[in-house]
Amino acid sequence: MAPAPLPLLVAAFSLLFAAATPIRDVADACSSQVQAADFEHLNSTAMHLPLHHSRGPCSPVSVPSDLPFSAVLTHDDARIASLAARLAKAPSSSSARPAVTVASLYRANDDVDGVAASLASVPLTPGTSYGVGNYVTRMGLGTPAKPYVMVVDTGSSLTWLQCSPCRVSCHRQSGPVFDPKTSSSYAAVSCSTPQCNDLSTATLNPAACSSSDVCIYQASYGDSSFSVGYLSKDTVSFGSNSVPNFYYGCGQDNEGLFGRSAGLMGLARNKLSLLYQLAPTLGYSFSYCLPSSSSSGYLSIGSYNPGQYSYTPMVSSTLDDSLYFIKLSGMTVAGKPLAISSSEYSSLPTIIDSGTVITRLPTTVYDALSKAVAGAMKGTKRADAYSILDTCFVGQASSLRVPAVSMAFSGGAALKLSAQNLLVDVDSSTTCLAFAPARSAAIIGNTQQQTFSVVYDVKSNRIGFAAGGCR
Repeated sequence: MAPAPLPLLVAAFSLLFAAATPIRDVADACSSQVQAADFEHLNSTAMHLPLHHSRGPCSPVSVPSDLPFSAVLTHDDARIASLAARLAKAPSSSSARPAVTVASLYRANDDVDGVAASLASVPLTPGTSYGVGNYVTRMGLGTPAKPYVMVVDTGSSLTWLQCSPCRVSCHRQSGPVFDPKTSSSYAAVSCSTPQCNDLSTATLNPAACSSSDVCIYQASYGDSSFSVGYLSKDTVSFGSNSVPNFYYGCGQDNEGLFGRSAGLMGLARNKLSLLYQLAPTLGYSFSYCLPSSSSSGYLSIGSYNPGQYSYTPMVSSTLDDSLYFIKLSGMTVAGKPLAISSSEYSSLPTIIDSGTVITRLPTTVYDALSKAVAGAMKGTKRADAYSILDTCFVGQASSLRVPAVSMAFSGGAALKLSAQNLLVDVDSSTTCLAFAPARSAAIIGNTQQQTFSVVYDVKSNRIGFAAGGCR
């Protein structure tokens, strides 16, 4: 069965590199960092999971310490291109290979039939995978539960992880691959279930069916990475919280730039996403704080303290109802509005996304921002363009005097950007404006979201921001 046109879900996955420090010192530092995390503003009944930056010493996975930032930008651009194709509902060039895999799984006389028989908060870790800067957390799966490092993505729906025996291919991951035979609560999902039918909206690919009546999923990504395997259900757990009958993908062919994560945790607006499956127990909301490289953040699933946030409404869109659309209404530099018409901000739809590194703006908005920031920093020596970033300066973000920049959203919510939210250090001597021109949609990326608490209140159809959620 040939898959339908596919778009993007996630271009790459996050991992963290191990610092050249004694193991005991790293463990003590990480333990102290998590214990010192400021969770007082979070609802005590929700589930809170720690999150770390990809290049921080507390990362559960490793990425090459010499990975150039240009590689991150290359994969970020691939994600954007695929997302653009997804919104345009255009065919994806990555669809051919999964069809071959589905055929091989269909023919396999597998042993799947033999194998089948309150609120929560989860810690997240931002990771630069072999390409993109995402964030990761640990998820428990099976009975007894075993932990797996998962990329967290608000732009994806289906949660999947690599599963033994990896009938076709598995990428290298941190820790052992999940083995369904070791879980007493594991069950394969048949082709006649509603969940199998729901795969077409969760993955934007049709489901297939194995010779033993097991539902086969296909998830494709912007850089031609993909995961194909069996739709399954099992008990999912985060710390002491567990939920039975969680539907996810048990990957048998997982190829591409996924770093060393075990798989992907989807938080989009879809029946098969982690959010929607846990909602009957935890509620239709989640929040996170994406930390800097020297601190810890969190992912929280469940109720939250609403008073601390300023909100912007989620915007309905026929382009893709699983993504989180909001309305950018204005920007200021050094207290002055950009010299453009207010209508320019809404010339493209705007998405907020945890898996995109560099924020994309409508071209006229970006040009005005670039000019205004460069004008405010006219005493700072300019540097050559770097990859997709064309407004660059000599020095590091933390050592330069930068103007106050604010992003305003419909409803009164705003992000007041620090130097680290505005600029990104691309090497030891150069920093660049962490924005680029958009293609078919504006995207609020994770660089601008770092250190803010961001809540996705799906039930109330709003997204909230609060400063100082983490460091």
